Amino acid sequence: VRVHDGIVEVRDYGRGIPLGKLDQAVSLLNTGAKYDSKVFKKSVGLNGVGTKAVNALSSRFVVASYRDGQMRRCEFCRGHIVADTGVVIDNDNNKRGTYTLFEPDNSRGLFENYQFRDEYIETMLRNYVYLNSGLTIVYNGQKFHSKNGLLDLLNERMTADPLYPIIHIKGDDIEIALTHTNQNNDEYYSFVNGQNTIQGGTHQAAFREAIGRTIKEFFNKNQELADIRNGVVGAIAINVEEPVFESQTKTKLGSRDMSPAEGSISINKFVNDFVKQELDNFLHRNPDTANTMLQKIQDSERERKAIAGVTKQARERAKKISLNNSKLRDCRFHFNDPLTRDEKRNAMIEATSIFITEGDSASGSITKSRDANTQAVFSLRGKPLNSYGMLRHEVFAKNEEFNLLQAALNIEEGLDGLRYNKVIVATDADV
Repeated sequence: VRVHDGIVEVRDYGRGIPLGKLDQAVSLLNTGAKYDSKVFKKSVGLNGVGTKAVNALSSRFVVASYRDGQMRRCEFCRGHIVADTGVVIDNDNNKRGTYTLFEPDNSRGLFENYQFRDEYIETMLRNYVYLNSGLTIVYNGQKFHSKNGLLDLLNERMTADPLYPIIHIKGDDIEIALTHTNQNNDEYYSFVNGQNTIQGGTHQAAFREAIGRTIKEFFNKNQELADIRNGVVGAIAINVEEPVFESQTKTKLGSRDMSPAEGSISINKFVNDFVKQELDNFLHRNPDTANTMLQKIQDSERERKAIAGVTKQARERAKKISLNNSKLRDCRFHFNDPLTRDEKRNAMIEATSIFITEGDSASGSITKSRDANTQAVFSLRGKPLNSYGMLRHEVFAKNEEFNLLQAALNIEEGLDGLRYNKVIVATDADV
């Protein structure tokens, strides 16, 4: 793949497009092998629109196919053919495959000042090699290759270290990889027929459910699914016949079944059955991994209960401490006030902010000059607790200052109840 001067060139070394159908394959709708060949049923694009659309929207579009010592080259302008060599002998002995070039049309206001985003293209190409182990793609001189599929993907994408070696399992029409990290949520990468479904879908939901259920049954303990999944980083790739996506961007799978054929197994059952059998077998064969996983789940459970206790403690403190204490100079409007038809009032709500200052003396000038309708001031008691290396529940359990600030912001239960649209730290840099 080569991108230069607003032009894209792609050369593959596959079977090549049948020479007699070359012009139709890139310009005429409802043509191509995907319509009548089962080989392509587990493909993302089934309507034959993609290449034709690129052709129609390009000021220059070139396609050449090389097969069995022969070749054919066609050139188009905005979807209309302008040159065709016909089927001729390939005197240059090119390797079998297809060459494509296109230049987006910027003459009719369609793609004015367009640019190709290297980062997006590189991510897309990396995904292709992860899902096709052994495939090599070269993009502007940079080589992308993967030997281990989704295992390589997780190693590349994880932002936290795995607590145990990544579990990597392949089956017919499915591949999964997962591990636990010390991050405080679960994270998934999902693919259908090679398409990165960044919004998930039925396959990702089934994968997430299957992980929690299988691990819970394996340890046979009364564990919360949230504790089991906390810290999980996983990836799943499946192949589905004639997949249905929830939008043309194809970022979320909507299909319920593995195939449109009558009696087909559901995606949910297919994924659950595979994960239940293969992950359970893996954990039985790898007790060290299972023990590390159990330790992580128990740690998550302890932390969740500790945070729940701190939240309850914070609520009780908040009841005892009036928000109109000397540390908080509140404003009249708040970000969590209900919106009305009064646009002026709504604008006040949107403009709410709170200044966090270092001590009462530092807050004096801000308090005098603030807009009491929309600007609140909260005074810290000198330097706050150094929370580096402390767990969240330890911070709130040991420090009254943080509890007061949390109550002032109204975030004990989460950010949904935040009382100010902006939180402004007005302190020295060392705080």
